[in-house]
Amino acid sequence: MQKRNSVFTNLAISYVTIVLVIVLLLCSIFYMYVPRDYNEEIRTKNQMVLENAANYIETAVFQRVEKIYLDLSLGKSANIDLYTKNTLQGNYSRIIDIQDLLKNEVANNSDLVYAVHLFYTKQNVMISSVYGLNYYDDRSKDAFLAMDWIDRMRSNEKSFLWMETRRVPQDIYTSMSGNNSMNPLITYAHSYPFNSTGENSELMIAIDIKEAAVSHIIQDIMPSDYKNTFIIGKDGKIISAADKGILGRRTINHSYINTILSSNAAAESFNDTIEHIPYVVSHHKFLTNEWKIYNITPSNNYYQKSIFLQKIVLLICLLAIIVGIVLSGIFTIASYNPLKRLMGKIKGVFDHTAENGLNEYTLIDTAIHKLTNKVSSLEETLQTNHPVIKHNVVLNMLNNSYSPEELVEQLQSLHVSMKYSHFCCMVIDPASKGFKELNSKSIQYVLYRLINQLEASSFHESHIIAEELPDKKIVVIVCTNNPEDWLIETLSGFILSKAKNSFGLDFKISLGHWVHECIDVHKSYAEALILIKYSYFMPEISMIKDVNLLNRETSNHEIPQSVLLKFKEKLQARSLVGVVEAIDHLIEHMKEGVYAADYCHYILLNTVSVYSDYLKSVRYTSDGMDLFKQYTSIYSINGFREWFVHSITEFLSHMDKRSEDRNMETIEAVKSYISSHLSEELSLDTVAGKVFISPKYLSKIFKEETGINYTDYVTKKRMERALELMAQSSMTIEQIANTVGYGTAAYFIKKFKEINGCTPKTYVRSLMKQA
Repeated sequence: MQKRNSVFTNLAISYVTIVLVIVLLLCSIFYMYVPRDYNEEIRTKNQMVLENAANYIETAVFQRVEKIYLDLSLGKSANIDLYTKNTLQGNYSRIIDIQDLLKNEVANNSDLVYAVHLFYTKQNVMISSVYGLNYYDDRSKDAFLAMDWIDRMRSNEKSFLWMETRRVPQDIYTSMSGNNSMNPLITYAHSYPFNSTGENSELMIAIDIKEAAVSHIIQDIMPSDYKNTFIIGKDGKIISAADKGILGRRTINHSYINTILSSNAAAESFNDTIEHIPYVVSHHKFLTNEWKIYNITPSNNYYQKSIFLQKIVLLICLLAIIVGIVLSGIFTIASYNPLKRLMGKIKGVFDHTAENGLNEYTLIDTAIHKLTNKVSSLEETLQTNHPVIKHNVVLNMLNNSYSPEELVEQLQSLHVSMKYSHFCCMVIDPASKGFKELNSKSIQYVLYRLINQLEASSFHESHIIAEELPDKKIVVIVCTNNPEDWLIETLSGFILSKAKNSFGLDFKISLGHWVHECIDVHKSYAEALILIKYSYFMPEISMIKDVNLLNRETSNHEIPQSVLLKFKEKLQARSLVGVVEAIDHLIEHMKEGVYAADYCHYILLNTVSVYSDYLKSVRYTSDGMDLFKQYTSIYSINGFREWFVHSITEFLSHMDKRSEDRNMETIEAVKSYISSHLSEELSLDTVAGKVFISPKYLSKIFKEETGINYTDYVTKKRMERALELMAQSSMTIEQIANTVGYGTAAYFIKKFKEINGCTPKTYVRSLMKQA
């Protein structure tokens, strides 16, 4: 009765649900499809849907493809600058890395991108995510017919090219066959450098886009109009359509096609007659490549829907009754017998079902027996996955994620005994110049080999557990009954010698305190993790175990502001000696003071920020001048000093040279201004304001660069001009005096006589006699 009542309850709920759905559905239909301007709403909606499809394709396809190009050209994932090489010899590992990069880019965008190609114009070489490395020459040109974008780009006066859909074979080197299917692809090609044209580019980046990606967007947004929706290029070629056989062909020369191609409107809708049938044609232009998406819909569709709607409402009412009965039956069957559903799952799990004569409970018992056998098989799988399990157990133990009982159970699964009386943690930091220069595979090899050697080593009444941490450090858990100093010294010596002899690397080690319970290992680990941070500031020490450093971690002391301000003042004064002294003083405070490691790193980063801001203020730029990236790659305070002093030295040297160049430019500007404004006011204050420097500084550099003071130079130029005017014109002495900037003729005559030894009239008479 309970089951029956439960079924009846669900059946009643289902009927109520169906009635509510039908009522809401009918209300929605009448509200949506029977307004006064219904036909116009459908037409407007059709235009909006087309616009939405165009905008979505613009964002999800075209802009996304352009972003992929930017990611590759800006080198966010890897450097693709092989175009600077005259030959590829010696760069094969780089080529493999670039091909892996292209494959990863395709994999990350597999819904959209079919392939990515790089064509190096200098070497005539293409690196492709699909075709690998290929040399492009006349003999192999037939094999590159699918790469026609190369020739198109070589004659392209723009920096980019959107190629219409072409049917490209999967294998470009074999003829078309049943095994060599054709892929409709749209290609976006762009030159590199970014602003270069296709004719003079050093690198061409091409991205093959799946036409299917565009078709799916149209089909998802416009399912009913999908077959009548097309994308065409500026020359009328079909780029996307439901019928894949017409891709890449020119459209039939209908009048509406010519109207669409000649229209400059961003979106438009108009009526046209096609084969004596009236149609509504709507189109929308893409902003990225000026292609157009359009669809054609018979005009009758707009009116047939409104006429057909009333009949649909009646049919929906009839169908609702049938659907309600069917759904009620489904709810009844689904709710009636949970046991049968359980049996269905059991039969789906096991290959051999039990005999039909057995009851359900016997079948369940048989299933449990089979599950027991599967558990045994899973135990073997666990043994295979032992390294992964060990990694997770160690990390959870260090994070104190286990209760004592859970920890015992997990360690037993790793075959680690709990018989030891003392435990401590060591943290190995491989941060060094040599380690940072290794690639990811070499780093992983070094870490795993050291871990294996540590765990394979034997120490009296001791056990070693070593595991890699997420930040590439190694944690070593020492389990022993004899917590002697010699044990730690022997172990640390073993680690350092192995790192040096096997890999040529210098590691740093920190040691936490001894604990008596394995559950407290996280405390020792926390101390070792804190101490290892101070290895940056103590590069001369390989083994850091001074517990006094823990007091620095909780210290609130701050470096005196005078130390920080001194660096800024000396930098602005451009005193190299003062800057170096300020840096050394700051580093001395960090090494010998009681400041927390994170605070010291903050101060160093702030110092780099002050330096970076000053570089921006003086508009200093240099290739590779990413200070913060360079700072993060430094592994010790000594390395920081060496890098920082070297960078500032180069900067100050450059600024000195730039100041000398600017002085010469300023003097030339002053001379030019004097020559063209001899009749005007040429006081030192006036001319200094024209070149935007102080009069005092102008007087100083003018004397240094020309060997004559400013006033004498102006007088000299005025007199030279006066002599020219006396020889070339019949101007009076008063006119000449005004022309060369003298307010009175008397003062002009006086200066003229001082410089030339005679009056202007005497000079003119001598010229006339000579003539």
